Amino acid sequence: MNCLHVLNGDATLTQFRESGLQGQTVVCREMMCEGKVKYTTDMMAFFETRAKHLEYQYGIDMQTYHASVVTELDKLNTTPDIDEIVLWFEFDLFCQINLLFILHYLKTQKPDFHNISLVSIDHHQDIPDFRGLGMLSAKHFPQLFENRVFLEIPDLELAARAWEAYCQKDPLMLETVSHVANDGALALLGPALKAHLQRLPSKRDGLNTIQRFFLLKLAYGNYRWYDLYYLFWNEMKIYGFGDFQLDIYLQRMLRAGVIEQVDQMVTITALGREILQGEENYLDYVPLQHRWLGGVRLLNSPWRWDELEDKIIQVA
Repeated sequence: MNCLHVLNGDATLTQFRESGLQGQTVVCREMMCEGKVKYTTDMMAFFETRAKHLEYQYGIDMQTYHASVVTELDKLNTTPDIDEIVLWFEFDLFCQINLLFILHYLKTQKPDFHNISLVSIDHHQDIPDFRGLGMLSAKHFPQLFENRVFLEIPDLELAARAWEAYCQKDPLMLETVSHVANDGALALLGPALKAHLQRLPSKRDGLNTIQRFFLLKLAYGNYRWYDLYYLFWNEMKIYGFGDFQLDIYLQRMLRAGVIEQVDQMVTITALGREILQGEENYLDYVPLQHRWLGGVRLLNSPWRWDELEDKIIQVA
């Protein structure tokens, strides 16, 4: 049987190639959990819009994007005689949103191909502090392959609903999907989607859950930036963010004036403390003109995360 394996990022590529598993590989190098996405079945138009946004907002060169992302994903179309597509995606938000996109991409490009399987785990008996497939050695991959789950039509339909909802201006549909995506082959999707929704500004002070995490840590003491990152990776595994994304968060918080950094040391400012105490609102200090969470534009957005009610609310 000729398998095409789709890996989420390059972290597992070396181990996978050494595992002895047969088949070609495609590496998804996107980060669909960051920035603007628009729902469309025209993938060429999608990638053009996406490349422009990532270059303008994240400094990712358009040519590099097309070479490393678009050309790589095109192998899903051009690789001949494929019997099965195996998706290797982890439990965190980063991986789960990329998984939704890959399934959407396959639906638009190979609508009649349904022999799709999934390897998606949130723990491993050999790795006590499991955070991703990149922590495994080559010997682990064959057994994971044997335990893969084949996606049935209801799974594919749920994934399609979730991707469409992720791209909408209104996050309520996505919240609804997050409540039902908690069992079956896509059981890890629901918690990841909830973690995404918690990145909306909070009703209380405008902070999202990641910004609040950093400010609360700094309220109890100063940290070197990389120690902050390690705390995040240990305590907020559900996000799956790397240095690149955490750098963006820290830089935006620096520009908002809620933290300061001297050399490697990061400290909270008086403004940061006032926001935590509910005396100020974070949204009053950040530019939101080009900030997006999936399809939700944050500029003048009425959508907030209510921590007490544990749900999205709409404010006037």
